[in-house]
Amino acid sequence: MAANTVSLKLLVDSTSQRVLFAESGKDFVDFMFNILSLPIGSVIKLLTKEQMVGSLGNLYDSLENMNDTYIHSPENKDTLLKPIVPNNAANVPPLLPTLEFSKPIGIYRCGNYLRRNCGLYVSSDSKFICPSCNNVMNQTATNVNPKKKDSSTNEGGYVKGVVTYIIMDDLVVRPMSAISCFNLLNKFNIKDVGVLQDKTIDIGIDECVKLLKASFQYKTVLSDVFLEKKMGESNASSSSGVNSKVI
Repeated sequence: MAANTVSLKLLVDSTSQRVLFAESGKDFVDFMFNILSLPIGSVIKLLTKEQMVGSLGNLYDSLENMNDTYIHSPENKDTLLKPIVPNNAANVPPLLPTLEFSKPIGIYRCGNYLRRNCGLYVSSDSKFICPSCNNVMNQTATNVNPKKKDSSTNEGGYVKGVVTYIIMDDLVVRPMSAISCFNLLNKFNIKDVGVLQDKTIDIGIDECVKLLKASFQYKTVLSDVFLEKKMGESNASSSSGVNSKVI
C-alpha cells in the first residue's frame, strides 16, 4: 500500500451497482471523523469555490476579494480564509491536501506576572498594557493542554483499533459484527449472495477529496465516489487500484 493511503473493502451489489457498505480499520474511520473538525473556510479551500454546492463559495469569494480598506486587519481576514485546524487528531492519516493556515494567536502576559494582580491578566496583543502595573504585556505565555488520563493504548485518533468498522453508503459508521452484516443483507433484501462483489481499494488524497465533496451532495457517497457507473469514468477501477472478486 502506497504512502498516504488507506485500505477499504467495499461490498457491492453488482445488480444495482451500489455499495451496500464498506469495511475498514480505525485509520479510515479516524480520517472520516476528523472531517468534522475542519472549519468551513478549510473545506471551501479544499473543494474550491467553484465546486461548492450552494452559496458558501460566493461568501468565501466575497471576503477573499474584499479590499483591505474595508477590513479591520489582514489577520482577521486570514482567520476565516485560512483558519487554524484544531490540533486534536494525533495519528489520523494525512489524506487531504496540505492547507496554508493562519498563524495561531499568541498569548502574552505581563513581565511582572509574579505580582498578585498582574498574574491575573493575559492578552492576544503583545503591545497591550497591564491593567495592574502599566507594564507592556509582551512576555510570551505557553498554552498547556491538560494531560489526558492514562490509557491502555497510545494509538491516537478517535476510535479504537480493536474491531473492524462498517461504513454505510450514506457514511453511517458502526462497529462490525456477524449479526450486523446479516441484518444489513436482510435490510437490502439480498436473496442471492452471488450478486455480491468484494472490492478492495487503496484510497489516497484524490479519492478523499472526492469523498469530502460527495458528503456535501449525496446520500450515496461511497457509490458515487468508487463505482464506475456513478462516477462516469471508464478507467476508475484501474486508477483507484480496485481488485474485485465475486463472493
